Amino acid sequence: MKCSERAPRPAQLSAAILVGGAATRMGGAAKALLTVQGRPILDWLIDVLAPRFCELLLVAKEAGPYRTLCDRPGSGLRLALDVLPGRSSLTGIHAALEHASCSHVFLTAGDTPLLRPQLVDALLEHLRPEDDVVLPLKPDGYFEPLCALYSRRCLPHIAAQLACGDHKIIRFFDKVHVNPLPLDHLLRADPDLCSFRNANTPDELRSLRALAAEISHSQETLP
Repeated sequence: MKCSERAPRPAQLSAAILVGGAATRMGGAAKALLTVQGRPILDWLIDVLAPRFCELLLVAKEAGPYRTLCDRPGSGLRLALDVLPGRSSLTGIHAALEHASCSHVFLTAGDTPLLRPQLVDALLEHLRPEDDVVLPLKPDGYFEPLCALYSRRCLPHIAAQLACGDHKIIRFFDKVHVNPLPLDHLLRADPDLCSFRNANTPDELRSLRALAAEISHSQETLP
């Protein structure tokens, strides 16, 4: 493989956390700022992503409480507001790609505190130069598009789809090069699929808090 054809290294990649959802089932709360084991979910995600990527974006519809966080000295965060009208995960992906300074961006939802670093590493290792989307293939046969790497080459296809009012993320996949992470790779990196557990409702948040406490306890009792 020629040097010009090498896949981007982590130091040459961006990461983005989507924090712009309406959170109607959570009473409109800023879910990334809800706490798990006494820490905001956002802090959990930063711990995983900051060492692996050269920039970290917070993608939102409005600045809201995130402006202060991003303006804080040494935060390492950059606020990226949606470029297109509407509110959906796909408009968030579009904004992340539009604002990113790197060729590829790792995307995750802002309410997933148990994102496994091993899974992020597995996706990075699976990335090839020609790939536009690298994402896990789950046991149910479906993709997980909010724990994935996207190329900025996806931008025109996403924009065209959104212009038609279609907000389903995977709809543009047939127009780009998709490289799924095989199921066995996923299960080695995250056997319990904790990375995909999010806090859409108060009940889900309580479940996440209990699971995080259980994981923490099990790690503390390891010999």
